[in-house]
Amino acid sequence: MSSDRLYAPTPDLRIVNTASLLPHEIHDSQRALPLIERLQSESYMINPPVVAPLEGDQFIILDGANRCHAFQALDYPHMLVQVVTYESGLVELETWNHVIGRWSESILIAQLNQLPDIEILQGQHARAIAHVLTRSQDILALCAAVDNAHERNEALCKVVDIYQKNAALHRTTLSEPEEIWPMFPDSAAVLFFRHYQPADIVAAAKYQAWLPPGISRHIVHGRALRVNYPMTLLKDEQVSLQDKNEALKHWMREKLAHRQIRYYAEATYQFDE
Repeated sequence: MSSDRLYAPTPDLRIVNTASLLPHEIHDSQRALPLIERLQSESYMINPPVVAPLEGDQFIILDGANRCHAFQALDYPHMLVQVVTYESGLVELETWNHVIGRWSESILIAQLNQLPDIEILQGQHARAIAHVLTRSQDILALCAAVDNAHERNEALCKVVDIYQKNAALHRTTLSEPEEIWPMFPDSAAVLFFRHYQPADIVAAAKYQAWLPPGISRHIVHGRALRVNYPMTLLKDEQVSLQDKNEALKHWMREKLAHRQIRYYAEATYQFDE
């Protein structure tokens, strides 16, 4: 890691119109529905979504699509976010792998075979939109006649939709079978996806050519976590957006003055998500 990433700047926290947040991926219903129920009784916003600015006072949701969907579903007019840019050098774009749990390998393959625009080939292929490693150690290439990232997203949505609605979808960075199978003992298969570029993410949001849920992975150096900002301040419709951001600035100054913001340069695991 370069030395500049060891000293990330203070997070750029802002309160923005919830309607101004544009997803680049479909929200994950397995995560979003429980989140909506949980937020109805929570008093504080813990981890703000990460967004990138777009023209016209709009923002692309880089991470936190389920949280943004939940806030929209609960009719929150405003939302606390962390604003970053790809150009800052503090954002890395990687890809999650999908582990498919609590389902049958044979049913998965049978349903994938029913997709009319997907051809399944044995082994690895350069034109595959994704590869499947089954529990029985078969490697299958999911191939589709696509010419651009938009068409690839559309084909991948059909693939992910099959198991996202019928199985347990786990995201992981693990890639070796000897690591995956013990960690997910009920898994039937794992899917590996091609990498995306920042321009693909921007285009997906601008033109609603959304990725399936849980493929893009944004690593933000200097990410704001455990913020614990009062939800009532976000939901109040009688206070203007400008006044809410002034209150946020005051809140940040108080946090800094009392040394309540601490920066960790090392990678961490959180066990209370």
